[in-house]
Amino acid sequence: MIDSDQMISMRQDELDELFRSSPPGDIPRGRGRGTVVFAPHTLVGRIAAKLAYLLAWKGKVFDPKGSDLRNLVSPFGFRLIRARVYEQASWVDGRPCIVLDYSRTSLVARKIRDEIREVGDGVYLGLVFWGSRLVLRFTLEFPRS
Repeated sequence: MIDSDQMISMRQDELDELFRSSPPGDIPRGRGRGTVVFAPHTLVGRIAAKLAYLLAWKGKVFDPKGSDLRNLVSPFGFRLIRARVYEQASWVDGRPCIVLDYSRTSLVARKIRDEIREVGDGVYLGLVFWGSRLVLRFTLEFPRS
């Protein structure tokens, strides 16, 4: 079973292939623990992931209906920065993915579009677009039921 630690250790091309080869999965429900994937396959990337979790971003909480979410931000995990959630074609390969759309729900993140796909049971790999440019990756892990 793949997890966030394994994805941080993967090379960029391996992450890209993992995303392209994965199904969208179901729209998540509840709290997902987030991990920033910056400079994967490096020590800097591992340190960045830990610092981002401690100081900035802890994950996302999806509403039970699956129509929106809030990000868990700051060291205290405040539920802020809302996004609409829906399925649509990925900007990467045109195949279905789950879109986290901030364009109409957040002044701070209105240029952000996340795309996620389920790469394991309750484990998602996400891409962050700023405008139309891919700028970052992240993972979300949800408790298994």
